[in-house]
Amino acid sequence: MAAFAALDVSKKSTSIHIVDEKGVCLWRGKTLTDPDALAEALSPFSDDLALVGLETGSWTTWLWHELTERGFPMVCMDARQAHAALSVTINKTDANDAQGLAHLLRTGLFREVRVKGWEDMQKRTLLRARSTMLRCVLDLANAIRGALRTFGISLPAGTGNGGAKTFERRVVACLTARADLAIIIVPLLEAWRAGRTQVARHERAIRAIVRSDPRCQLMMTVPGVGYLTAVGFVGAIGDPETFRSGRTAAAWIGLTPRRYQSGTINQQGRISRQGDKLLRAYLYEAAAHILTRSSKDSALRRWGLKLRDRIGFKRANVAVARKLAVVLHAMWRSGRPFEAEGCATG
Repeated sequence: MAAFAALDVSKKSTSIHIVDEKGVCLWRGKTLTDPDALAEALSPFSDDLALVGLETGSWTTWLWHELTERGFPMVCMDARQAHAALSVTINKTDANDAQGLAHLLRTGLFREVRVKGWEDMQKRTLLRARSTMLRCVLDLANAIRGALRTFGISLPAGTGNGGAKTFERRVVACLTARADLAIIIVPLLEAWRAGRTQVARHERAIRAIVRSDPRCQLMMTVPGVGYLTAVGFVGAIGDPETFRSGRTAAAWIGLTPRRYQSGTINQQGRISRQGDKLLRAYLYEAAAHILTRSSKDSALRRWGLKLRDRIGFKRANVAVARKLAVVLHAMWRSGRPFEAEGCATG
């Protein structure tokens, strides 16, 4: 008789609940959140296990891959959907959550989430690390500006006022004039310099990935798509065959409008903003480049410019970003580079 095991994972321990086809509990318990400990707990039922499920979370990728390598039929469940199903439980405990997840596995009333490979996860994590470090650098620069402003010193900001080297030179000049502020500004400035050094290391690592990955080079044949967008798209999508079409991929990224329909009511709202936030931002920036800075003519650019004149820049930019996701997905599946007159304009 087939058995179904659910894992409710936390940082230190994992609750396990195993049921048969009729929902009868075969075993329940708790063990360490460690692949070896989990494999040992599941091994007595390994011959009968049809599915071993766990929810999406920070430990999911590691546990899913480790247990899959040990021969267990792993499946990842959407945590939001599982939470909605488990919210009817009166007493919320780890054991009760594991029991509820086991019954979702048994009945098939769950939405499976694709777990990416290690290579794709490395790309995504590297991009997130760069984004985090870049935010820290910007925060430190703003902290320096704010501290100097307290003493009546204003540093020019915005485009046309120089880059990082100009900013650093101006800060040093301010410290020369006001040596008493060194105890405040110098630690911030040194941290800012160190942060920029680490961002540069991330940049070099990302560029190395792009040079060695033909998929990223294919994406960069599109005007406006740089190495960050290319790595972000490849790392987030993983396998283009996962999505039936580019429109499905764009919806997964969160670039399609929400819809509410009930009876005579049929409302279309703003984009869902689900999925990978960083990739969505990269696609938006690439679309902005196509509409404002790109000198290369294409059907995609002409379509976006007409849309901008009709509905405004921001909404047109989102529409071009969605279309860009569709185009990149189609290019990946076909293996063909970008064709200026080959993309759909509808």
